Amino acid sequence: MAAHKIIFVSQEISPYLSVTDNARWGRSLPQSIQSRKYEVRTFMPDFGEINERRNQLHEVIRLSGMNIPIGDNDHPLVVKVASMQPSRIQVYFIDNDDYFQKLGTDSDAFGTNRHDNDERLIFFARGTMETARKLRWDPEVMQVSGWMSALVPLYLKRLFNDGPSFHKTRIVYTVLPGEEIGVIDPAFFDKLKAEGVKPSDIKKFIDCERSHSLLHKMAITYSDAVVFQDCEPDAGLVAICEEAGKPWKHFTGEGDHADEYDEIYKSLMPKS
Repeated sequence: MAAHKIIFVSQEISPYLSVTDNARWGRSLPQSIQSRKYEVRTFMPDFGEINERRNQLHEVIRLSGMNIPIGDNDHPLVVKVASMQPSRIQVYFIDNDDYFQKLGTDSDAFGTNRHDNDERLIFFARGTMETARKLRWDPEVMQVSGWMSALVPLYLKRLFNDGPSFHKTRIVYTVLPGEEIGVIDPAFFDKLKAEGVKPSDIKKFIDCERSHSLLHKMAITYSDAVVFQDCEPDAGLVAICEEAGKPWKHFTGEGDHADEYDEIYKSLMPKS
């Protein structure tokens, strides 16, 4: 029997980015899941603070070269890869000089205060999905975490669900602790419509405060299961899960909770 395939889409993974609890979890969970006989790939942004030489990143020419139009400009997609040690899991880095190089005005490694975060979100979601499709890897589950990854569920369910690669893929979205983002540009929804998202798919979010809460709401709406990781579940976000009959869990304490995530993944996969 072929191994089940899971793609992890993460905002931060140790040791590539600053070693926070979220980054350590972003590394530990894929490795623990792979040890349970899954096939695993991971994606993250190529933030400017990542030391490419030390971490041995190199460009994958066959995956790079696409131009992603956002607004009035085309933005070239560059895809790099490294092997996570000692597991040798492939980590694909989504890069673009306009969006992921560190600026002097950035408040942190992610640039949470940047005025173009709406476009950075769009680029990372589109770049991740296009690259994953080119790999022809057909994951059964995508595990998504971090506000920079929050558009991936919407893109998978509404823009990439009609091909063979993702029509059976299920999504687990993890709300991580300490997530903040500056105000999102009011033109965010117009840019999503230009991407091909139907107005009916985002209508319910138009009047929401444009903050990290909006991104969580969008991600949860288009996910199949939700985990609140080491943070007190927000009542409004839990209500979205409850109203949609969407399973959700709250994990606290030490460890990556791989056993619990494994149970969630198996519950979403087709019964053989």
